[in-house]
Amino acid sequence: MRLIRLERQPSRVADDVRAALAALGRGDYFAGGIALAGARPLPDRPPIEAIVVMPTVVLVVIGVDLPDPAIRLEAPLTGQWKADGWPLVADGDVVNPAADALALADAVIERLRPDVPEHLPIATILAVGPFVEEIEQPPADLAGNVRVLFPTQNSLLAAIASLTPAPWPCTPAQARALIDTLAPDTGLTGDELAAEGFTVTEESATVKLAPVKPRPRRHRPAAPAAVPPIVPPAEVTMPVPRIAAAAPARAVPASAPVPWRPVAAIAVALVLLAVVLVVVTTGGDGETVTAPPTTTAVTPAPQAVAGIEFTKRASGTERTCAARAYGDLQARLQASGCAGMERGSFEATVDGRAVAVSVAVLTFGSDEQATAFKQLADTPGSGGIADLATETHQWPREPDTAGAAYQSAISGPAVRLVLAAYVDGQSSPDDPALLRAAGAALGVRIS
Repeated sequence: MRLIRLERQPSRVADDVRAALAALGRGDYFAGGIALAGARPLPDRPPIEAIVVMPTVVLVVIGVDLPDPAIRLEAPLTGQWKADGWPLVADGDVVNPAADALALADAVIERLRPDVPEHLPIATILAVGPFVEEIEQPPADLAGNVRVLFPTQNSLLAAIASLTPAPWPCTPAQARALIDTLAPDTGLTGDELAAEGFTVTEESATVKLAPVKPRPRRHRPAAPAAVPPIVPPAEVTMPVPRIAAAAPARAVPASAPVPWRPVAAIAVALVLLAVVLVVVTTGGDGETVTAPPTTTAVTPAPQAVAGIEFTKRASGTERTCAARAYGDLQARLQASGCAGMERGSFEATVDGRAVAVSVAVLTFGSDEQATAFKQLADTPGSGGIADLATETHQWPREPDTAGAAYQSAISGPAVRLVLAAYVDGQSSPDDPALLRAAGAALGVRIS
């Protein structure tokens, strides 16, 4: 992804948007493109956070500022938004904080549509901030072309993966023509556009040859490897509430900015004050209870499984799963939830080469849920679970998981997903050494 900074944007979350776009790094067919941060598609309106021209989709990114950070945000496109269970309300008839942003996005899309190649879809990203750990959208909204997210590299990749791409990519000439209407002085060359995934020839786009499909993230191996029995994760007893579908109609925005605030904010402050007083007055007589950290610091201690030694780089548990998933798996987890998740990152040596192994164990409320999730996870191109050591920067050398070997197993309501990739080179999903490492990791202990 090549980031071109134009005008400054008015929202507080704009800096996060630019940082997330820059973090996508070098471009390719899936994550390549040109991001115009601060583009002004409508001359009589302020600049928006970004317009991202990608080989198979155009993204209109608009910021939505929330009053405070949140752990969980319920964000239907129509209806009430809730931050950590508290409704976000404002004076007047505005439905939710996204009303103005959705209306602006519609106007921008209407302006762009004549200049965008006919086969290329245009999607909307509502970037919310200052920080939200988990965002829930109704399944009906996820079936459309609008995504609500806190902008990070992983959340952007997940949104891109879940959107319907064009049947074939736009050409460098088509991309340059669109970009020139928004920022005529970029001076992008054909080679620079080709480096960002715009590589299809004019002839193929004109005669509409067979569609060029994105490279899948992984392939299911032809035959499952012989592996030791799965070690089921510890039981988690806090279920994630399901979300209900909402009607896809959009609301008419108010004309002026609206100060959003959580209902009963003062009540929350009083409750917190009461908790502090209780802690102070109880002194040291009671036992202090602290919440366990999501990620645990790890002292490498090898464990041998099926003749392969695994050295742990990171491990941790989650009460929710959707925030760490991407692609179709994220959409499924947002709709149905999970009982909990455990992740671990390991390094192994197979045939003299260092291998990075990412393990995720997801626990569901029933065996039927687990079986349906595993079937989706085994489908090529359905997405996956983010690697913990990559998120927390605990790899001495960060591996490239493109082409990683994949294995999965199920034990009752628990599903284990494994990816294995070489640390120091390209990987192939049918590499025998990587398949052996992934198969052995189905029996590795995470905690």
